[in-house]
Amino acid sequence: VKTVPTMGAGWCPPGMLGIGIGGTAEKAMLLAKESLMDPIDIHELRVRGPKNRAEELRLEIFDAVNDLGIGAQGLGGLTTVLDVKIMDYPTHAANKPVAMIPNCAATRHTHFMLDGSGPSLQTPPSLDDWPDITWDVGPSAKRVNLDDVTRDEISTWQPGETLLLSGKMLTGRDAAHKRIQTLIENGEPLPDGVDFTDRFIYYVGPVDPVREEVVGPAGPTTATRMDKFTEMMLDKTGLMGMIGKAERGSVGIEAIKKHKAVYLMAVGGAAYLVSKAIINAKVIAFEEMGMEAIQEFEVKDMPVTVAVDVNGNAVHKTGPQEWQKIILQRKSA
Repeated sequence: VKTVPTMGAGWCPPGMLGIGIGGTAEKAMLLAKESLMDPIDIHELRVRGPKNRAEELRLEIFDAVNDLGIGAQGLGGLTTVLDVKIMDYPTHAANKPVAMIPNCAATRHTHFMLDGSGPSLQTPPSLDDWPDITWDVGPSAKRVNLDDVTRDEISTWQPGETLLLSGKMLTGRDAAHKRIQTLIENGEPLPDGVDFTDRFIYYVGPVDPVREEVVGPAGPTTATRMDKFTEMMLDKTGLMGMIGKAERGSVGIEAIKKHKAVYLMAVGGAAYLVSKAIINAKVIAFEEMGMEAIQEFEVKDMPVTVAVDVNGNAVHKTGPQEWQKIILQRKSA
């Protein structure tokens, strides 16, 4: 319960927590991983009641973590974990290692047995087993044209606000940022076609396209990895905004506040769906780096959430705080 808030939103909650207790440190970690292979059954457990201390702990941790109000994508809400799994193993009384592994909202796996009799054939699930889902962002979503958005306009965006982005953006992750940093430190110009002035960068390393795809799965990268480059990018390149996954650290937020920039959060764990908003893509620099190259994406109605505004207000802090109050009120009612 103390550790989960320190993990941020990079693990794409709501998900599962796998906990291993006992053995050696390595064994505990293996147990935590193995526990995540079991199906979600926390609600069935609550109905029938726990039969041992491990099952009691599952329920206690499940309730305590959800009371944190972290919620989906770390934006605040009632559900942070869908289940808590625990496996244990004998250990010496003087050494009781505990390991925890989070599993993201997109967790999926299949079980099969290889017994030497032949291949294990997997039958694709029927799409009819899934409910029909319609995509509706609601009337409050604001459409933004990236090709003519201004700093005055971004100054009006509020934390938690939903935006639909259309227009062109540049991409880049750790490796591209490092190359840019080296060029700037050496007094060299950025490659032809790379101009971040009043533009947005999307932290992404897209998968290569297949068949008719414009681009392969293109989900956001955890933004905290770029915090150490944020001051440099905002100060030296004229960058206006960033798009990534999860929260920003204090270093990144301070740079955003200082330069009156913004940070937008795309949906983590939905890389294929995000790619459907990309209508054109081309490599413009560092092609030799493969998926780490800088590309220019043209998007249409790409959904994002304002995560850090120009004043440094971060929804990953305010959201859970608000939901903690709501949860407390519900418990006391």
